[in-house]
Amino acid sequence: MVVLKGIPSLLSPELLYALAKMGHGDELGLQIPALLEAILKLFPLDTYVRSPAAVMDLVDSDKELGLETPVWTTYIQMIKQAGSQGSLETVERFAFYERAKKAFAVVATGETALYGNLIIKKGVIPPGELS
Repeated sequence: MVVLKGIPSLLSPELLYALAKMGHGDELGLQIPALLEAILKLFPLDTYVRSPAAVMDLVDSDKELGLETPVWTTYIQMIKQAGSQGSLETVERFAFYERAKKAFAVVATGETALYGNLIIKKGVIPPGELS
């Protein structure tokens, strides 16, 4: 458990270490809006790519059923609140798995939302925002 001022308790010491070690363009796979909110307080999203965040696209049978993914709307709102102008990329299922395997870190959570997996790409902190 993290017991430091200003650090959200959802961010374990191991996760904070991983976030600090990540470089520009490294990716982090995660699954939960509350954790995303905490991470985005510390983590700049990449502004040099069209989509700094990616979700797994629906498989054809779910598309045919018209399955809705309300968690994606939540992600889009959170990404915009973090100052990103980028969009949410949808990645074919097996391509998403391969991309997640290459992520700098993968955070396993108890997220139960359908198609709730998310990959975010780290950006850089502008010089004027460095303390």
